[in-house]
This record gives sequence, C-alpha cells and structure tokens, in this order.
Amino acid sequence: MEANDSRDYQEDILYIEEEHLDDELSMEVPEEAQGLLEPVEKRKSDVKGFLYDLIFYAVLIFVCIYILPNFVIQRTIVDGSSMAETLHDGEHLFIEKLSYRFDALDRFDIIVFYPYGRANEEYYVKRIIGMPGETIQIIGSDIYIDGEMLEEDYGKDPIADAGRAAEPITLSEDEYFVMGDNRSVSKDSRTEEVGNVNKENIGGRAVFRIKPLSRFGIID
Repeated sequence: MEANDSRDYQEDILYIEEEHLDDELSMEVPEEAQGLLEPVEKRKSDVKGFLYDLIFYAVLIFVCIYILPNFVIQRTIVDGSSMAETLHDGEHLFIEKLSYRFDALDRFDIIVFYPYGRANEEYYVKRIIGMPGETIQIIGSDIYIDGEMLEEDYGKDPIADAGRAAEPITLSEDEYFVMGDNRSVSKDSRTEEVGNVNKENIGGRAVFRIKPLSRFGIID
C-alpha cells in the first residue's frame, strides 16, 4: 500500500505541475512586453515592404532600359528628305519592333532598316513596296507586282529612274523591296548599293510621330 500511495502522490505532483505550466503558457503577454514586440514586428514589415519595392523597381528599370528599346519600341530620327512629304528631316518617330519578328509587316508599311547590316549603325527609313516571294518590276513610272500594276499614290513625284528594277526582281522568302516616297532623291532597293532588304536587317516599323508637335500623331 505504501508503494502505491507513493506512486499516486508522484502522479498528483506531475499533474499539478502540468496544470501550472499550462496556466503559465496561457497567460497574456503584459502590455509592457507587447509594447516592445510591436516595434519589432513593424520593423520586419517595413523591411519586407522595402525589399518588395526594391525588386519591383529593379524589374521596372530593367524593362524600361533593356526590354522596351531592344524588343518593343524605340525612338528614331528621320535624316534627309527621301520620305517627303510623308516624313520630314529631323522628325522624331516611335518604331515598334514586334511586327517584323512575327512576320506581320504589310505592303506600304514604313520601316527602319540597316542597309549595310546591323554591325553598321547607319539606318534608312523607307516604305515597303514588294513583299517576300513577289516579283517586282518598274516600267516607266509604274510599279508591277507579279505582272500586275500596283495601285498606289505615295510617291511625291513620278518615278524617273527604275534602276535595277527595270528588269524583274524576284524576292526570296525573307526579303522586301523598299522605296522612299520622294523617289527622285531616294536611295532605296532600286540601287545596287541598298538592294533587297533582308528581314534580319529590319529594325522596326514606324508607327507614331512625336516631334514636331504640329505633326504629332499616327504615321500613314
């Protein structure tokens, strides 16, 4: 009996200690301690918010500095009068850089391209006349596409020099035939120096004029 009484007594002590421990754990944190914890939690929240902001602005800067000008849209300046009266010397344009990547260029689109390859920084601004796979020929002042006369009125003056297009020119599946609207002064696909424009040398399609403000708007 004494052994059992001793074991029961020990179990009672353990039970009381467990109850006392539960009471301690369930006690509310004193207001003074809460006052110390709140600034710590606020600092953690501020640090997390700062890191999120830092990541957001880093991504935004990367997109603005690298992604947009290289893959989406870029500003360029017209140099010369070969596109008069559509574009004038010194005008500032936005060019979008998605159409040519997805083979979405159309006849009469105005493009920016690198006639001597992308390794050379010199670029031209011209209008697409012939599309990939077509045969172009200029007879007199008329342009023929696959044997049919092209109806268009973009030229500032009638064509006086057919150049290499006096004979039929058949474009490959990744080539375009381009001309300036001011055809009496434009150096374009009619010349041996420029020739057909390969897709890989196209920089973008001119879509919007931003300067001067008097001519601000969409480019036709």
